[in-house]
Amino acid sequence: MNRLPAPCLCLVTDRRQLAPDARTTADEITALERWLDEALSAPIDLIQIRERDLEARGLCALVRRLVARRGGRAVRIVVNDRADVALAASADGVHLRADGPPIAAVRAIGPASWLVGRSVHTIDEVREHAAADYLFFGTVFPGGSKGAGAPTQGLDALAGVVAASRTPVIAIGGMTPDRAREAVAYGAAGIAAIGAFLAPGGPGRVAAEFMGAMRKARS
Repeated sequence: MNRLPAPCLCLVTDRRQLAPDARTTADEITALERWLDEALSAPIDLIQIRERDLEARGLCALVRRLVARRGGRAVRIVVNDRADVALAASADGVHLRADGPPIAAVRAIGPASWLVGRSVHTIDEVREHAAADYLFFGTVFPGGSKGAGAPTQGLDALAGVVAASRTPVIAIGGMTPDRAREAVAYGAAGIAAIGAFLAPGGPGRVAAEFMGAMRKARS
């Protein structure tokens, strides 16, 4: 029940990248919600709300509104780090950082249907967190949201992690449609991206290109 489809496409939010000229947090959130309305109808399987600096009440209200607007669509919505907010907002689960709390402890506070994902960076972390429903691995390619100087893992490291994992591995970092195709060809169950979804044309166009590229790699 918790498994995500393959190939899986995940959108990770960053309202400040989306609306760099916004004057207030309220303006940023308004822009984010307007943008996510399109994303909800796109071929996206998972939306991770990654707005770490929002206080709990505002974050919970944002996620609750998004869940309500999602309606019967298949896209799943998870909250970065804040299991308490995910529970209060009726989200589909939580995404944990590599140094976050134990997966078992997080599962204990949520419903049986919850998705619990985790970011990992090494094979040891992959093995340690095998109880997750999915794992984010990166940064795979240069040029992602962490900046041009951020260290990258590369495709060979991705393939090694996939081989060591019993859990679906989602590649993140510097993604383009061509790189998504490569990641899936190297064994990734899908890809996640932040900045790539901000390209002209909106998240719907970007999602269609990513999904097309990943499906070609699996055909």
